[in-house]
Amino acid sequence: MKNRLSAFAFAALGLCVPLASQAQTEIQWWHSMTAVNGEWVNDLAKQFNESQKEYKIVPTFKGTYDESMTASIAAFRAGNAPHILQVFEVGTATMQASKGAIVPVGKIMQDAGEKFDPKAYIPAVAGYYTAPNGQMLSFPFNSSTTIFYFNKDAFKAAGLPTDKAPVTWPEVVNAAAKLKASGHKCPFTTAWQNWTQVESFSAWHNVEFATKANGLQGLDARLKVDSPLHIRHIENLANMAKQGLFVYKGRGNVPEASFVSGECAMINTSSGFYGNVAKNAKFAYGLAPLPYYQDVPGAPQNTVIGGASLWVMSGKKPAEYKGVAKFFSFISTPEVQSASHKRTGYLPVTMASYDLTEKSGFYKQNPGTDVAVTQMIRKVTDKSRGIRLGNYVQIRAIEDEELEQVWNGKKTAKEALESIVKRGNEQLERFQKANKGG
Repeated sequence: MKNRLSAFAFAALGLCVPLASQAQTEIQWWHSMTAVNGEWVNDLAKQFNESQKEYKIVPTFKGTYDESMTASIAAFRAGNAPHILQVFEVGTATMQASKGAIVPVGKIMQDAGEKFDPKAYIPAVAGYYTAPNGQMLSFPFNSSTTIFYFNKDAFKAAGLPTDKAPVTWPEVVNAAAKLKASGHKCPFTTAWQNWTQVESFSAWHNVEFATKANGLQGLDARLKVDSPLHIRHIENLANMAKQGLFVYKGRGNVPEASFVSGECAMINTSSGFYGNVAKNAKFAYGLAPLPYYQDVPGAPQNTVIGGASLWVMSGKKPAEYKGVAKFFSFISTPEVQSASHKRTGYLPVTMASYDLTEKSGFYKQNPGTDVAVTQMIRKVTDKSRGIRLGNYVQIRAIEDEELEQVWNGKKTAKEALESIVKRGNEQLERFQKANKGG
């Protein structure tokens, strides 16, 4: 086995190594998927590798989204970047500006003669990863959106209806109070607090997160998250935190474990959390749309894309790019897309795979699993099309820092949000100056 792998490694380097069987072209794929989603990624590679003999996809876990992006930049500079890099949606503007480092996926598919129609993808997904000239830059892979999960067993014990989740934020507060009264120590929590409570919150209420259509129309976009509505929402969450109705459990997806364990009864997080809940939760659970403020005109609108896409790195051989294109075609098929959607909760990124899933009866058998799709396929506005800002990883960190100051009572909602705007705009100005030609 070891010798065989060594032979593959040499083949990937383009060296002539005699092999008993025909040499395969190796395609390196760096990703950030862990646990059940990591198993899914490995299975996709295995299925593709077994479906043909010419190419071998080698998936490698490279740490969190932040870590893998940093590692890939270093690898690109050293001349040994992977062929495929999974990048979370907030890294899109950075990747788009790295013109010499990437090859647009539209070009990869066209050059390889693979059938590729951006119109086949869910519009909100395709639009986010498409350049102003209409060319798709990266391949939509694990696209997700923010949804609401609730523990039906905990709701039942608290005397709450189990057939429907709270629809509005006042209803969330009311449910949290009843859960607390029934002895629940963590009625509500949120994962990805910046994505769920600021970014998606903005789109869901059809209010600007940033100018210039949230950055999609230019590098001179600036943050707008200190509006009266944003302040009202963060104030409400701060009041919930003071009363023990909202318990902050950390950054990123860290809080998700507290829902799966049954500790927290309600959580806002990614639709891509579904695979974990379906496999590991030992209680009845429900999936529902995000709560909203019913007095806000236009709400609910639509949620924005999350998750990640696959970027193709430059400097590789045509034969290797052909393998990348073949792999993208394979994971685009309605059958593979539908199976992935059912398994993970990530969006079926093509309309054909959504239709196939619906026809299979999956949504009827698993109520709520279509929430992510129905939230995303609503008509979008310039305030809800998505968020594409430079230095966004740093802006997310600023949002986390400032919101934590609110939850621990050190800052008011207004002070924290104004600070996010001030500090975030400094990052945007820096990115604009560095990418004036972009």
